Amino acid sequence: MALFAPLYERAMRWSAHRHAPRYLGGLSFCEAIFFPIMPEVMLAPMTLAQPSRWFWFASISLFWSLLGALVGYALGLWAIDLITPWLIELGYGERFEQVKQVARDDGFWFLLIGGFTPIPFKLLTLASGAVSMPLLPFIAGALIGRGKRVYLVTGVIRLGGPRAEAWLRRNVERLGYLMLVLLLVVVAVFKFWPRG
Repeated sequence: MALFAPLYERAMRWSAHRHAPRYLGGLSFCEAIFFPIMPEVMLAPMTLAQPSRWFWFASISLFWSLLGALVGYALGLWAIDLITPWLIELGYGERFEQVKQVARDDGFWFLLIGGFTPIPFKLLTLASGAVSMPLLPFIAGALIGRGKRVYLVTGVIRLGGPRAEAWLRRNVERLGYLMLVLLLVVVAVFKFWPRG
């Protein structure tokens, strides 16, 4: 049974609708909590259709994604026992435990790189709340982590047009891992480099 393909197709239809910015906001909000389709599915065609509004579209996505992240954090903080069976049923049980451990140890850095990892953003927000990560580092990490992704995606598509969108779709995993390695190197240097 196809689960994600129909959702993907629906998001693509939403991107061409006259209320596309509202749908983008709703998708960005829900994706940070539970929805399996990333907002880039709408951001890319919206940017291609109206390149001059790329920054506005990315800002809409970021704003609503951050609101959704705060809801996800609150659910993780106050309702994780109710949510855990659902995560296990979706196959995220073991991964969620690993994400919680990383959120407990290095939550800010994890959110910072989370936008370019294969770990769903919703797991990061729920895990951050579940381990009671301090709220200000959570907001800062989510803002930077998610922001760099939506502005980079829309900016690249704005500059490169349809070819950039096709290239980005083909190479997003490689780019993500490259960004992850670079950020881990920076974190390691700051954490382990001997200080004067």
